[in-house]
Amino acid sequence: MAGDEGAGRPPRRLALVLEYDGTRYCGSQYQKNAPSIQAELEAALTKLTGERLRVALAGRTDAGVHARGQVASFATCSQHEADVFVRGLNHWLPADIAVRRAVEVPAAFDPRRHACGRHYRYTVHNARERSPLWRQRAWHVGVDLDVEAMRRAAASLPGRRDFAAFAGPLPGREGSTIRTLQRCEVARRAPLITLDMEADAFLPHQVRRTVGALVEVGRGRRTPEEFEALLQAARPASAGPAAPAHGLCLMRVSYPDLDLLPMDCT
Repeated sequence: MAGDEGAGRPPRRLALVLEYDGTRYCGSQYQKNAPSIQAELEAALTKLTGERLRVALAGRTDAGVHARGQVASFATCSQHEADVFVRGLNHWLPADIAVRRAVEVPAAFDPRRHACGRHYRYTVHNARERSPLWRQRAWHVGVDLDVEAMRRAAASLPGRRDFAAFAGPLPGREGSTIRTLQRCEVARRAPLITLDMEADAFLPHQVRRTVGALVEVGRGRRTPEEFEALLQAARPASAGPAAPAHGLCLMRVSYPDLDLLPMDCT
Protein backbone atom coordinates (compact mmCIF):
# COMPACT_ATOMS: atom_id res chain seq x y z
CA MET A 1 0.00 0.00 0.00
CA ALA A 2 3.07 2.23 0.16
CA GLY A 3 3.96 4.92 -2.34
CA ASP A 4 0.49 6.09 -3.41
CA GLU A 5 -0.11 8.90 -5.89
CA GLY A 6 0.21 11.88 -3.51
CA ALA A 7 3.75 12.86 -4.45
CA GLY A 8 4.08 16.56 -5.25
CA ARG A 9 0.77 17.57 -3.68
CA PRO A 10 0.59 19.89 -0.66
CA PRO A 11 0.52 18.00 2.63
CA ARG A 12 -2.69 17.47 4.56
CA ARG A 13 -3.05 16.80 8.28
CA LEU A 14 -4.86 13.92 9.86
CA ALA A 15 -5.72 13.09 13.46
CA LEU A 16 -5.94 9.52 14.69
CA VAL A 17 -7.68 8.17 17.76
CA LEU A 18 -5.54 5.36 19.21
CA GLU A 19 -6.32 2.52 21.57
CA TYR A 20 -3.44 0.56 23.07
CA ASP A 21 -2.33 -1.82 25.75
CA GLY A 22 0.74 -0.13 27.19
CA THR A 23 2.10 -3.20 28.99
CA ARG A 24 5.15 -3.83 26.82
CA TYR A 25 5.98 -0.21 25.96
CA CYS A 26 8.25 2.36 27.60
CA GLY A 27 5.41 4.87 27.15
CA SER A 28 3.71 6.76 24.37
CA GLN A 29 6.64 8.99 23.39
CA TYR A 30 9.60 7.84 21.35
CA GLN A 31 12.65 6.72 23.34
CA LYS A 32 15.91 5.47 21.95
CA ASN A 33 16.47 1.71 22.37
CA ALA A 34 13.03 1.06 23.89
CA PRO A 35 9.66 0.22 22.29
CA SER A 36 7.10 3.03 22.26
CA ILE A 37 3.65 3.72 20.85
CA GLN A 38 5.01 6.58 18.75
CA ALA A 39 7.74 4.44 17.17
CA GLU A 40 5.28 1.68 16.23
CA LEU A 41 2.84 4.17 14.73
CA GLU A 42 5.50 5.94 12.70
CA ALA A 43 6.79 2.60 11.38
CA ALA A 44 3.27 1.62 10.31
CA LEU A 45 2.76 4.98 8.60
CA THR A 46 5.95 4.49 6.60
CA LYS A 47 4.77 1.06 5.45
CA LEU A 48 1.37 2.44 4.46
CA THR A 49 2.40 5.69 2.73
CA GLY A 50 6.08 5.27 1.83
CA GLU A 51 6.79 8.50 3.75
CA ARG A 52 8.95 8.97 6.83
CA LEU A 53 6.52 10.85 9.06
CA ARG A 54 6.75 12.30 12.56
CA VAL A 55 3.62 12.14 14.70
CA ALA A 56 2.63 14.40 17.58
CA LEU A 57 0.65 13.00 20.51
CA ALA A 58 -1.97 14.70 22.69
CA GLY A 59 -0.46 13.45 25.92
CA ARG A 60 2.47 11.55 27.30
CA THR A 61 1.52 8.24 28.89
CA ASP A 62 4.07 6.48 31.08
CA ALA A 63 5.35 2.92 30.75
CA GLY A 64 2.53 0.45 31.35
CA VAL A 65 -0.29 3.02 30.99
CA HIS A 66 -3.08 2.20 28.53
CA ALA A 67 -5.31 4.30 26.28
CA ARG A 68 -8.74 4.15 24.67
CA GLY A 69 -8.67 7.68 23.29
CA GLN A 70 -5.11 8.90 22.74
CA VAL A 71 -4.88 11.36 19.83
CA ALA A 72 -2.02 11.50 17.33
CA SER A 73 -1.58 13.88 14.41
CA PHE A 74 0.69 14.01 11.38
CA ALA A 75 1.10 15.75 8.02
CA THR A 76 1.16 13.62 4.90
CA CYS A 77 1.14 13.96 1.13
CA SER A 78 -0.75 10.67 0.85
CA GLN A 79 -4.21 10.91 -0.71
CA HIS A 80 -5.58 7.85 1.07
CA GLU A 81 -9.08 8.38 2.45
CA ALA A 82 -9.42 8.47 6.23
CA ASP A 83 -10.96 4.99 6.40
CA VAL A 84 -8.05 3.62 4.39
CA PHE A 85 -5.68 4.97 7.03
CA VAL A 86 -7.69 3.15 9.69
CA ARG A 87 -7.68 -0.18 7.86
CA GLY A 88 -4.14 0.12 6.55
CA LEU A 89 -2.53 1.14 9.81
CA ASN A 90 -4.38 -1.59 11.70
CA HIS A 91 -2.92 -4.05 9.20
CA TRP A 92 0.64 -2.94 9.98
CA LEU A 93 0.38 -2.15 13.69
CA PRO A 94 1.03 -4.82 16.35
CA ALA A 95 -1.99 -6.44 18.01
CA ASP A 96 -1.73 -4.28 21.14
CA ILE A 97 -2.18 -0.97 19.23
CA ALA A 98 -5.16 -0.01 17.05
CA VAL A 99 -6.43 3.05 15.22
CA ARG A 100 -10.08 3.56 16.12
CA ARG A 101 -10.76 6.60 13.97
CA ALA A 102 -9.06 8.93 11.47
CA VAL A 103 -10.19 12.49 10.72
CA GLU A 104 -8.77 15.17 8.43
CA VAL A 105 -8.05 18.31 10.49
CA PRO A 106 -6.79 21.86 9.80
CA ALA A 107 -3.10 22.18 8.97
CA ALA A 108 -2.40 24.08 12.21
CA PHE A 109 -4.00 21.42 14.45
CA ASP A 110 -1.81 20.54 17.44
CA PRO A 111 -3.16 17.58 19.45
CA ARG A 112 -1.52 18.69 22.69
CA ARG A 113 -1.84 22.51 22.66
CA HIS A 114 -5.37 22.56 21.25
CA ALA A 115 -6.81 20.04 23.70
CA CYS A 116 -9.32 21.52 26.15
CA GLY A 117 -9.82 18.45 28.33
CA ARG A 118 -8.50 15.00 29.19
CA HIS A 119 -10.32 12.10 30.82
CA TYR A 120 -8.39 9.42 32.70
CA ARG A 121 -9.82 6.33 34.39
CA TYR A 122 -8.01 4.37 37.08
CA THR A 123 -9.21 0.86 37.93
CA VAL A 124 -8.69 -0.90 41.26
CA HIS A 125 -9.38 -4.63 41.58
CA ASN A 126 -10.66 -4.74 45.15
CA ALA A 127 -10.94 -8.40 46.10
CA ARG A 128 -9.20 -10.70 48.55
CA GLU A 129 -7.66 -12.88 45.83
CA ARG A 130 -5.78 -11.57 42.80
CA SER A 131 -7.14 -11.97 39.27
CA PRO A 132 -4.88 -13.06 36.41
CA LEU A 133 -7.32 -11.48 33.93
CA TRP A 134 -7.04 -8.05 35.58
CA ARG A 135 -3.34 -8.13 36.47
CA GLN A 136 -2.32 -5.73 33.65
CA ARG A 137 -5.47 -3.59 33.78
CA ALA A 138 -6.09 -2.89 37.45
CA TRP A 139 -4.26 -2.40 40.75
CA HIS A 140 -5.05 -5.33 43.04
CA VAL A 141 -5.85 -4.15 46.57
CA GLY A 142 -6.71 -7.15 48.74
CA VAL A 143 -8.34 -5.37 51.70
CA ASP A 144 -11.90 -4.06 51.56
CA LEU A 145 -11.88 -0.33 50.75
CA ASP A 146 -14.31 2.20 52.20
CA VAL A 147 -15.66 3.65 48.97
CA GLU A 148 -17.88 6.19 50.71
CA ALA A 149 -14.88 7.69 52.52
CA MET A 150 -13.01 7.80 49.21
CA ARG A 151 -15.94 9.65 47.62
CA ARG A 152 -16.01 12.22 50.41
CA ALA A 153 -12.30 12.85 49.96
CA ALA A 154 -12.60 13.05 46.17
CA ALA A 155 -15.37 15.65 46.48
CA SER A 156 -12.78 18.20 47.68
CA LEU A 157 -10.83 18.05 44.42
CA PRO A 158 -12.92 19.61 41.59
CA GLY A 159 -12.25 23.27 40.82
CA ARG A 160 -9.28 25.43 39.91
CA ARG A 161 -6.71 24.54 42.57
CA ASP A 162 -3.04 24.10 43.33
CA PHE A 163 -2.44 20.35 42.97
CA ALA A 164 1.23 20.43 44.01
CA ALA A 165 0.63 17.77 46.69
CA PHE A 166 -0.38 15.29 43.99
CA ALA A 167 2.29 16.12 41.40
CA GLY A 168 5.51 14.41 40.48
CA PRO A 169 8.60 16.40 39.57
CA LEU A 170 7.86 19.09 37.00
CA PRO A 171 9.99 19.44 33.86
CA GLY A 172 12.44 22.25 34.59
CA ARG A 173 12.81 24.06 37.90
CA GLU A 174 9.69 26.18 37.63
CA GLY A 175 6.12 25.68 36.53
CA SER A 176 2.61 26.28 37.73
CA THR A 177 0.92 23.46 39.63
CA ILE A 178 -2.52 25.04 39.26
CA ARG A 179 -4.99 23.08 37.16
CA THR A 180 -8.76 23.01 36.68
CA LEU A 181 -10.29 19.65 37.60
CA GLN A 182 -13.82 19.25 36.25
CA ARG A 183 -14.64 16.03 38.06
CA CYS A 184 -13.30 13.22 40.21
CA GLU A 185 -15.78 10.37 40.63
CA VAL A 186 -15.37 7.12 42.53
CA ALA A 187 -17.64 4.21 41.57
CA ARG A 188 -17.84 0.57 42.65
CA ARG A 189 -19.01 -2.31 40.53
CA ALA A 190 -17.66 -5.23 42.52
CA PRO A 191 -14.96 -6.37 42.39
CA LEU A 192 -13.81 -3.21 40.60
CA ILE A 193 -13.54 0.38 41.82
CA THR A 194 -13.07 3.03 39.14
CA LEU A 195 -11.84 6.59 39.61
CA ASP A 196 -12.62 8.96 36.74
CA MET A 197 -10.84 12.30 36.55
CA GLU A 198 -11.32 15.04 33.95
CA ALA A 199 -9.28 18.23 33.74
CA ASP A 200 -8.04 20.85 31.33
CA ALA A 201 -4.60 19.32 31.80
CA PHE A 202 -2.81 17.18 34.38
CA LEU A 203 0.48 17.45 36.21
CA PRO A 204 3.00 14.60 35.96
CA HIS A 205 1.66 11.57 37.87
CA GLN A 206 -1.25 13.63 39.21
CA VAL A 207 -3.90 10.97 38.62
CA ARG A 208 -1.81 8.12 40.01
CA ARG A 209 -0.76 10.08 43.12
CA THR A 210 -4.37 11.11 43.69
CA VAL A 211 -5.47 7.48 43.45
CA GLY A 212 -2.70 6.41 45.83
CA ALA A 213 -3.89 8.93 48.42
CA LEU A 214 -7.57 8.01 47.94
CA VAL A 215 -6.77 4.33 48.46
CA GLU A 216 -5.06 5.33 51.73
CA VAL A 217 -8.38 6.92 52.71
CA GLY A 218 -10.21 3.75 51.69
CA ARG A 219 -7.87 1.69 53.87
CA GLY A 220 -8.59 3.95 56.86
CA ARG A 221 -5.00 5.17 57.05
CA ARG A 222 -6.03 8.76 56.28
CA THR A 223 -9.33 10.58 56.85
CA PRO A 224 -11.14 12.57 54.16
CA GLU A 225 -10.30 15.68 56.18
CA GLU A 226 -6.59 14.81 56.17
CA PHE A 227 -6.80 14.23 52.42
CA GLU A 228 -8.34 17.68 51.92
CA ALA A 229 -5.65 19.20 54.13
CA LEU A 230 -3.01 17.86 51.71
CA LEU A 231 -4.74 19.71 48.90
CA GLN A 232 -4.99 22.95 50.87
CA ALA A 233 -1.36 22.88 52.03
CA ALA A 234 -0.15 22.27 48.45
CA ARG A 235 3.21 20.99 49.63
CA PRO A 236 4.93 19.33 46.63
CA ALA A 237 4.58 15.53 46.45
CA SER A 238 3.19 15.33 50.01
CA ALA A 239 0.35 12.98 48.99
CA GLY A 240 2.73 10.03 48.94
CA PRO A 241 3.61 7.41 46.33
CA ALA A 242 1.74 6.98 43.07
CA ALA A 243 -0.55 4.07 42.33
CA PRO A 244 0.89 1.52 39.86
CA ALA A 245 0.87 2.57 36.22
CA HIS A 246 -0.96 -0.46 34.84
CA GLY A 247 -4.31 0.58 36.37
CA LEU A 248 -4.40 3.85 34.42
CA CYS A 249 -6.09 4.46 31.06
CA LEU A 250 -6.38 7.65 28.98
CA MET A 251 -10.04 7.51 27.96
CA ARG A 252 -10.50 10.64 25.88
CA VAL A 253 -8.94 13.92 24.76
CA SER A 254 -11.42 16.72 24.02
CA TYR A 255 -11.17 19.62 21.56
CA PRO A 256 -13.35 22.67 20.94
CA ASP A 257 -15.52 22.18 17.84
CA LEU A 258 -13.87 18.85 16.98
CA ASP A 259 -15.38 15.49 17.90
CA LEU A 260 -12.73 12.77 18.00
CA LEU A 261 -14.73 10.33 20.10
CA PRO A 262 -15.31 6.91 18.48
CA MET A 263 -18.99 5.97 18.46
CA ASP A 264 -18.48 2.98 20.80
CA CYS A 265 -16.35 4.77 23.41
CA THR A 266 -17.98 5.04 26.86
